[in-house]
Amino acid sequence: MHETYTLSNGITIPKLGLGTWMIDNDQVTEVVKQALKLGYRHVDTAQAYQNEEGVGRGVRESGIARDEVFVTTKLAAEIKSYEEAKAAIDESLQKMGLDYIDLMLIHSPQPWMEFGEEDRFYEGNLEAWKALEEAYRDGKLRAIGVSNFIETDLDNLLENGSISPMVNQVLAHISNTPFDLIDYTQSKGILVEAYSPIAHGAVLDNEQLVEMANRYDVSVAQLCIRYDQQLGLLPLPKTKTVEHLKTNAILDFTISDEDMETLKHVEKIKDYGEARVMPVFGGKLK
Repeated sequence: MHETYTLSNGITIPKLGLGTWMIDNDQVTEVVKQALKLGYRHVDTAQAYQNEEGVGRGVRESGIARDEVFVTTKLAAEIKSYEEAKAAIDESLQKMGLDYIDLMLIHSPQPWMEFGEEDRFYEGNLEAWKALEEAYRDGKLRAIGVSNFIETDLDNLLENGSISPMVNQVLAHISNTPFDLIDYTQSKGILVEAYSPIAHGAVLDNEQLVEMANRYDVSVAQLCIRYDQQLGLLPLPKTKTVEHLKTNAILDFTISDEDMETLKHVEKIKDYGEARVMPVFGGKLK
């Protein structure tokens, strides 16, 4: 939990974070406080999660010095204009009750209900990026980045923005790892974060993973989180339970090169079950 990556602007970020997607605002404060008590120092939220207020309260009430906690939030995917983005950044600061946010991302290159469609919203993303760049220069944000951006989306900002993204947060887990995108992103000096590293729980009963996890005397969840770390990614597992908060952070084992190759080729999951209908996507199936 206390190891860090260094972003392209020199800011350090803990190698493990707590994801808070689908944790209600009235529950997330206690989850954040418990996580910070256990040693977590990195918390990830988003405007779309509708729990920024509770996350901010958890950070403020934790008793941990503000400069010891790395807080990430994300600009709503539907915001594709400079003025809207500028106002939304200030709204996040106000909701969280924080003087600054450590990292803010554009949550998606496309509005959720148009996710995966042809229009990449290049101009709108540049507008939103301009607002993030300005907030970064003003000290409201310590780092800025993106989420769910593919190569062409990254190129749009790299070629037309004045500051390069420092992070790209993508879906990356055993059975669904976008290796080409990860390689491309890392080649540009951009850290890749992995959301849903446990595949929304869909891999927990996979017999192949259960057998391998047993050999390492760890849980399947721990195996999944460590897999992402060994790829140079920053995993963001989400949980509400203290026991899982504890075990998810026990990653003092190394997956062998042979087993990493095996994990890279686990059959792709085709159905995430209930998690495939994501509220953050406005109900669109993922």
